[in-house]
Amino acid sequence: MKERYSVGIIGSGVMGERLMHAMNTHERFTVAAVCDAASQRAREVADRFGIAAWHTDHRLLLREAELDLVYIAVPPKFHHPIGLDVLAAGKHLLCEKPLANSVQEGKEMLRAATEAGVIHAMNFPLFYRPIFPELKRRLAEIGSVRRVDIVTHFHQWPRPWQQTAWLSGREQGGFVREVLPHFLHLTYALLGRCEVVRSDVDYPENQELCETGISALLRLPDGTPVTINGLAGIAHEEHLAYTVYGTKGTLSVKNWSTLLAGGMGQPLEEVQVPDQDRMHLLLDELANALDGKEARLIGFDTGLVVQEALEALHGKE
Repeated sequence: MKERYSVGIIGSGVMGERLMHAMNTHERFTVAAVCDAASQRAREVADRFGIAAWHTDHRLLLREAELDLVYIAVPPKFHHPIGLDVLAAGKHLLCEKPLANSVQEGKEMLRAATEAGVIHAMNFPLFYRPIFPELKRRLAEIGSVRRVDIVTHFHQWPRPWQQTAWLSGREQGGFVREVLPHFLHLTYALLGRCEVVRSDVDYPENQELCETGISALLRLPDGTPVTINGLAGIAHEEHLAYTVYGTKGTLSVKNWSTLLAGGMGQPLEEVQVPDQDRMHLLLDELANALDGKEARLIGFDTGLVVQEALEALHGKE
């Protein structure tokens, strides 16, 4: 057990920066090195966050820095090759979602992590929001679950704050890959594994661009339906909702952080949940795992379950 754990971050985009901010204010972690393919970006981020070393090649980061943990925050198609290098180096690994860019890649990452005997974890922030335990607790109060509805509506994709080229591409971008994994994991954590029954995905004529819509039906192990209604490029403000309908009540998570609840014949009303830093809660659990204690982490095995559902929605194996 160490007083502080040394971390290397590969990828300095939005998610990489968020974790740098969190680690700068967490007592158990120090960012020792950062890697980005763009040298100017890597240097700028290292200077701004006071990080001792920066690299443009992740293999140099793994070779030259003394690291306990590596966080991969690059686009999905690079998770597999970089992840395998990190695991071959025997480093504990936190990976951004989705786990990989295919089911086969996900299986290889899980196998490599298991064989390396290291801690492997996924970053699903919704799981660490304070509303998750409250949602899970209230789930027992709404009777038998009749249906789950997932709504992801965007007036613009990629979102205005996330204007990155790969997010608009069909190979690894789109809101199905970027946003739906959060809700697929939430469903798995609360209700069990889903099987995709039907998935209709709308694409633009330009074959390089990602989807503009999805309508899908999934079923839980007991047959309960889970519906997905996703659209991008519509005259509507961004709206995300995860709603569970029960025989005695309804629960809904709106726009990530608002929990609504209502009983029979009652309107949905906001449930007040104390605000906590979800990134710090994730780091607390990582520190517990590194200390050899029990930890509430989402492993690559769960990441693979989500990956399989994700690929099935796209009509891939």
